[in-house]
Amino acid sequence: MGELLFEAKGVGKTYGSNTVLHDIDMQIYSGEVIGLIGEKGAGKSTLMKLLLKEAEPTSGKIVVNDMNLVKMPRRYVPKYRRRLGVVFQDFRLLKDRNVFENVAFAQRIIGTSTRRIKESVPVMLQMVGLSSKYKMYPQQLSGGEQQRVAIARALINRPEVLLADEPTGNLDSHNAIEIMKLLETINERGTTVVVVTHNQEIVDQMKKRVIAMHRGVIISDERKAGYIQHAN
Repeated sequence: MGELLFEAKGVGKTYGSNTVLHDIDMQIYSGEVIGLIGEKGAGKSTLMKLLLKEAEPTSGKIVVNDMNLVKMPRRYVPKYRRRLGVVFQDFRLLKDRNVFENVAFAQRIIGTSTRRIKESVPVMLQMVGLSSKYKMYPQQLSGGEQQRVAIARALINRPEVLLADEPTGNLDSHNAIEIMKLLETINERGTTVVVVTHNQEIVDQMKKRVIAMHRGVIISDERKAGYIQHAN
């Protein structure tokens, strides 16, 4: 087991009178692939927001590198978030920029030199299988290709962890399988991968650690197990 990256201790989250997370305890270690599963409203996306420090827990704490995330000074948050790459169901690409510029954008906003961008973006596009399409625009690509661009953009600054929120939600089964294979390749190269999904088929195929949530509670946490075995 690798280094402990995140630890949630007794984490709860309430919006008004609606409690969406109850007493969550969870650890994420370096080098893992984790499927975080559950129906819509189970609390998966809220937990991701807490890890990204886009929201704060109502109770409990999330510890990162021995620091309570709630107490992290605001000036450290951008640097902290650079450790995390995020991929969304709806890709969130810039429609007026081509594939190369979409990936380069993540480097430009942190002040990476043009020379470095010209070196690193082609390497990343080769890894996701889009070298020949670097001049194309998002609307010229299939859904699977757009998600590959989004993954390349999320990885370009070499994050420790890739958070993929329903990364196959808008894809057909063939493209979904291809994206999951790509995420496994990324993991083999050293990035910790957390896949948030309600897709049973995808999680069963992963055969990795599966954390199942239901109504804001973790109901099981099993390694190398499929969804079916503990969905009840």
